[in-house]
Amino acid sequence: MFPVARTRTLIGLADPARSVTVAPPSVAARELIDRAGVVEPAAHRRARPTRRLVLTAGTLAAAAGAVAVLRPSGESTRDATGGPGGAAGLVLVPVTYQFDADPPAAGPRLRALANTIKDAGYDHRTGRYMYHHTKVWGDPVMSSPDDRHHVAFVGETKVWQAADGTGSQANSQLEPQYPDEESREYWQRKLPQGPGGDPSLIPLPPMELTPPPADPARLRELLKIEYDAGSSSRAVGTLYARYVIARPVRAQILRVLADLPGLRWRGQVTDRAGRAGVAVTYDDREHDVQFLLIFDEGTGGLLAHEMLTLAPVRLSAYQVILDSSWTDHVG
Repeated sequence: MFPVARTRTLIGLADPARSVTVAPPSVAARELIDRAGVVEPAAHRRARPTRRLVLTAGTLAAAAGAVAVLRPSGESTRDATGGPGGAAGLVLVPVTYQFDADPPAAGPRLRALANTIKDAGYDHRTGRYMYHHTKVWGDPVMSSPDDRHHVAFVGETKVWQAADGTGSQANSQLEPQYPDEESREYWQRKLPQGPGGDPSLIPLPPMELTPPPADPARLRELLKIEYDAGSSSRAVGTLYARYVIARPVRAQILRVLADLPGLRWRGQVTDRAGRAGVAVTYDDREHDVQFLLIFDEGTGGLLAHEMLTLAPVRLSAYQVILDSSWTDHVG
């Protein structure tokens, strides 16, 4: 996909529509791929921004156990100098793992977690619609011609979806995010300033939605374990962003993941919305990609899913699930 922002950057002042706000697509590219059931080969992805990031003032707080606390993904910082082209948008802070070097195998910890999780708030609710509130970074990521300066576009989505697939979706384009201060300064001179306008509700077409069962055999199929733990990690992110996952299914997902070779336990972490969780990773050395899953230690639900390159370690994309519930109301 050739992004609007990059097209406008290339055209510059000759762009007759440079002041026009283009509404975000009703369905993100990632969602279209998932609906089609296509597993995108890791080798075809280009991971851009670095994970070893430079911090802006005030972006990092101390936490017990040497766990980094991240700024909420909805916040932004502005260059103290202000003025035209003042730097807006976040300079990202990397997730810090409790167990960074030589992490233990994840299987025993995931099984223990599956046996102790408790009900989530939505386990006691009912409603016509499944509601999800998510943020996605890296759809797309854009780099300067010399591949030195990077910017990632951030989308926020709220979805109300009934069992037959119908419902409504609201998309917002948020301020872009950057891997370092130099990238922020570079792109702020070239990109339109500020996020998009207020989102409008977009109707969703009918589609078959079958909630995942607690049956282990069916879950192993849905989690694509015939490929590798990387594919399973992505499948977990898709399930949690599409369905309201009941407690028995949450526990069984953890048990299925526990049986996969290569998953490593990273311990206590803080996600990009500032929430405490526990994390596992899988290193796909063949494709130079690492997959990160962050779970709520109390409910076993998924908080976030990230993809990174390994050499050097660079953030490729993240998904944060901010809310998941049942409701009878849209909007």
